[in-house]
Amino acid sequence: MPASILEEVGDLFDARRTRGTVTRLSCPSCGSAHVAQVLGDNGGISYVCTACGHSWS
Repeated sequence: MPASILEEVGDLFDARRTRGTVTRLSCPSCGSAHVAQVLGDNGGISYVCTACGHSWS
C-alpha cells in the first residue's frame, strides 16, 4: 500500500508501461495471431488457434 497519492500515481504509470509491452502469440501451425488462451483439464493453460483450430500448451 503506497504511503502517499504520489506513490500510487507512480504505480499506475508503471502498470501502464507494463501493459503496453504485450507479447503476441502466433499459431505454430498456420502462423495466425488469432490465438485464445484456455484452461486445460488439469488446471494448466493451453492455447487454441481460432483460425485453424490447432491447440497446444
